[in-house]
Amino acid sequence: MKAPARAHPLWLAFMLHRLSGLALALFLPAHFWLLSLALTQPQRLDSFLQFAENPIVKIAEFGLVLLLSVHIFGGLRLLALEFMPWSHSQKTLAAGAVGLSLFISTIFLLQAL
Repeated sequence: MKAPARAHPLWLAFMLHRLSGLALALFLPAHFWLLSLALTQPQRLDSFLQFAENPIVKIAEFGLVLLLSVHIFGGLRLLALEFMPWSHSQKTLAAGAVGLSLFISTIFLLQAL
């Protein structure tokens, strides 16, 4: 009996790509608002930048970089599916992309702390 499609590793890679894109789309308005503070209320921006030195904020930045790198590598995976012939090694490449994303975001976190 075949396993359900939702248990397939590439379906999980697809969902990770979708969810990371959604999270990044929800983050962007807050990011643009914060950038607008530089023009409209520089003292509030300065107070936020002091708050951003908090270790919990650094961990949240790690999560943001992880989402961004997962989304980038997920997009590259989709391009590979579109333009390259199918091979079973694509599961390994998808897992490697998640691992590389975690590695990149961990380096960012270690440099931020």
